[in-house]
Amino acid sequence: MSNIATVFKEEIARLIRRQLRGETESLKKASSRYRADIAALKRRIDVLEKQIAGLEKRARKKAAPEVEETAGPKLRFKPEGIRAQRTRLGLSAQEMSRLVGVSMQTIYNWETGKSRPRAEQLAGIAAVRKMGKRAVKAQLEQTQAD
Repeated sequence: MSNIATVFKEEIARLIRRQLRGETESLKKASSRYRADIAALKRRIDVLEKQIAGLEKRARKKAAPEVEETAGPKLRFKPEGIRAQRTRLGLSAQEMSRLVGVSMQTIYNWETGKSRPRAEQLAGIAAVRKMGKRAVKAQLEQTQAD
């Protein structure tokens, strides 16, 4: 009897393996298809990210010249230049701040290099740079009168 029982068990195991192999075969195929799809999507993402980086680079290059064209002449800024200009004209930080249209603390921050002036403030600094001592004194008297 043990012979029939073992043969019967072996036959059942063989049939089960055969049936499972058929079912897992479709799962293996689907899994490999999904892996291939994922790999293709990753490659596509890499290509798209490279395109985006190139477009951003081009956009930055195009945006930079437009800003320069609208700004007019390019104005340079050095913290030491503000202090030298102020001493050359014999101005205090408060007087310089009134001429440029900013606070006294802003002048000190510019001179120490803690901050930088904006474009419109650079234009004000350039206007003061072109003035002489008499013109500066006249401008200060006019702002005090107002």
